[in-house]
Amino acid sequence: MELSVIIVTYNTQQFLGPCLSSVLATDPADKEVFVVDNASRDGSADLVERDFPQVRLIRNSDNRGFAAANNQALPLCRGRCLLYLNPDTELRPGALTAGIAYLDAHPAVGLAGARMINPDGSPQESVSLRYPGERHTRGELASLPGRIAAVLGAAMFAPADLIRSLGGFDEDFFLYGEDQDLCLRIRRAGREIGFIDDAVIFHAGGGSEQDSPSADVVRRKVRAEYLFYRKHYRPESVARIRRLQEFQARWRLWTLGMETLLSPGKEETKRKQDRYRTVLEEIRSHG
Repeated sequence: MELSVIIVTYNTQQFLGPCLSSVLATDPADKEVFVVDNASRDGSADLVERDFPQVRLIRNSDNRGFAAANNQALPLCRGRCLLYLNPDTELRPGALTAGIAYLDAHPAVGLAGARMINPDGSPQESVSLRYPGERHTRGELASLPGRIAAVLGAAMFAPADLIRSLGGFDEDFFLYGEDQDLCLRIRRAGREIGFIDDAVIFHAGGGSEQDSPSADVVRRKVRAEYLFYRKHYRPESVARIRRLQEFQARWRLWTLGMETLLSPGKEETKRKQDRYRTVLEEIRSHG
């Protein structure tokens, strides 16, 4: 089989139908599609079961997180290529064949991202040339192959055998950071990260986080960052990053406090203060 597509869902029913329709309508015909549902409360799994019987559905009784849910489907995949795809995406015609062709033409590439487009048609940033905090590590990762550090995890093509050899995603990452971690491990295994300009995909962005309080989202992101730092950077680099981020959070809280004195009652300022207090609490917890 040419391709296995894995989609992890968590309360994204409004996006899931159009996403699956676009995947199933796009060549190649020789593909299989998995949906792993992390105990959605909005009927996402029921929609798949009812409207897309050709899709292989895995229902989880609780939210196992993005990395673990993707890994659940990996042993079942028969495709020689994988596509990790977010449910808040829609494929343009030719995206799948372009992804497979790119991997075949670039054997040095171990994972490649697609060209992401916002719902209004504008380009969406999907390529990173540095990892989080890397500029404060004094060149620890300078010898890695290729120029691209990571691509957006919303759509990633990869050879299935390579991903299996690496054990898939690191399940210590619940949400956020697992895509960057996988890209870094692939580069440490001697392969490059690529970008497929001909594989065009619409991406709404943030679908599963729409109902999450912003402070909770910030907390998850900071925890994922520090998991990444501790796993891949020297302790002295992690300490340097922590000191800098703590200073920045304190400074931002001070400036927001001045804004509150000058313009009391602004709800947006209060929300920003809550976010930076959360950042500061998380940073301190990793001291």
